[in-house]
Amino acid sequence: MLLTQTLRTSRRDEMIDITRQIISLVRQEDIRDGLAVIYSPHTTAGITIQENADPDVKLDVLMRLDEVYPWEHPKYRHAEGNTASHLKAMTTGTSQTVIISEGQLVLGQWQGIYFCEFDGPRNRQFHIKLIKG
Repeated sequence: MLLTQTLRTSRRDEMIDITRQIISLVRQEDIRDGLAVIYSPHTTAGITIQENADPDVKLDVLMRLDEVYPWEHPKYRHAEGNTASHLKAMTTGTSQTVIISEGQLVLGQWQGIYFCEFDGPRNRQFHIKLIKG
């Protein structure tokens, strides 16, 4: 089953915790065991699993990505001017797969699933493929 979720991002770079949305869909579809594949169809946004207990981790990750991939660089050639966004999305990846066991996402104690915006604010989508196993 493929499900699509939409969201509105509010900043150029941000990490939005979508874990509760995924949990809700797993319950709604009554998936007891299987997989959840979360996918971003955008070239300037990604999906990652990261700590969700301390909000400073998100800020640190975004800060470091900005240091590694600055918004402006004299050698960037892409006409839209968002090369850094493409590089950040490539680094985080476009998808994550999470095991579902006994109706629960198998995540570590401090883990959450994040939609990573790198070229906002925008209206975005992400897809969830729930696979019964």
